[in-house]
Amino acid sequence: MELTTIWFILITVLWTGYFVLEGFDFGVGMLFPVLGRGEGGPDDPDGETRRRVMLSTIGPVWDGNEVWLLTAGGATFAAFPEWYATLFSGFYLPLLLILVALIVRALAFDYRGKVDDPVWRSRWDMAIIFGSYLPAVLWGVAFTNIVRGVPIDADQEYTGSLFTLLNPAALLGGLATASLFMAYGAMFIALKTDGPIRHEARRLGVRVGVVAAVLVATWLVVVQSSTGSAVSWALTGVAAVLLLAALGMAHRGSEGWGFSLAFGAIGVAVISLFVALFPDVMPSSTDPAFSLTTSNASSTDYTLKIMTWVAVLLTPVVLLYQSWTYWIFRKRVSGHHIPTEVAVAARQSASAGRFGNDA
Repeated sequence: MELTTIWFILITVLWTGYFVLEGFDFGVGMLFPVLGRGEGGPDDPDGETRRRVMLSTIGPVWDGNEVWLLTAGGATFAAFPEWYATLFSGFYLPLLLILVALIVRALAFDYRGKVDDPVWRSRWDMAIIFGSYLPAVLWGVAFTNIVRGVPIDADQEYTGSLFTLLNPAALLGGLATASLFMAYGAMFIALKTDGPIRHEARRLGVRVGVVAAVLVATWLVVVQSSTGSAVSWALTGVAAVLLLAALGMAHRGSEGWGFSLAFGAIGVAVISLFVALFPDVMPSSTDPAFSLTTSNASSTDYTLKIMTWVAVLLTPVVLLYQSWTYWIFRKRVSGHHIPTEVAVAARQSASAGRFGNDA
């Protein structure tokens, strides 16, 4: 097997890892307005405890999940520099918006609890919602265009505009990925929490999942109809079966199986897109002869050999570390794990001590 093909497979694995892990992160943030509302009781009148429970489910892992995106981007730059150059110049604004949304979302995770003020927290909650919805939509838009093809000239330069990317098929892709991640996030919350929010999340995951199944199936058929192969069509069918099985298991209350099957459905769906793309990495809708392929967009063999050795040595370490993290934080979270009164008292004590020392 050629090194270019090996690195195409490795990049496929990296993007698959990113979407199956970051997907439920996005879903949790997108569900803040729905599952994070107040229960109306004295213990949680404004829903703050619920929102903290939701954040606690992804708090230990969200930043590790984003490492897959950074690695995928770095691997693309090193292994296929022409692909990277054309992609990031042609898709500059959507990718910039995704980057800004991810940065704002990361800041919100860190800063929302720094000040004990409802207005402060609500503003950062909006940042979490924005930073979750926007990438969930734009990744679907981007990958639809990548697989179906965009206008590229003989110099391997993108010749379209932003509105070229916002075509009906791409917008369908954005709705499909957003709804899928929302259902996936609800299944994750149901798996990782206890109490009323657990049952609400499971029911919501099934309802949203039905809509997502229709949108995703339609989207994959549209994408595969233009570039699909027998293998990619077969993988699309497998992804559909896994997603339906996930919804069935979630409906029965088997939250672990439901989440695991959804995990598999997203993974297989992403792989089907890359299989449909291969051997191209960025098809040209202007002329197939102008398409970027694994051959004409790759680095030298020497570069790929060095990268292969680095990947062989470091990838197992990353996988072991991230697996260990998920294992350590595997238990459910509920409202009684959130020490609201203790936290407030600690902050007040710290403030009093600080002002006393200043005096």
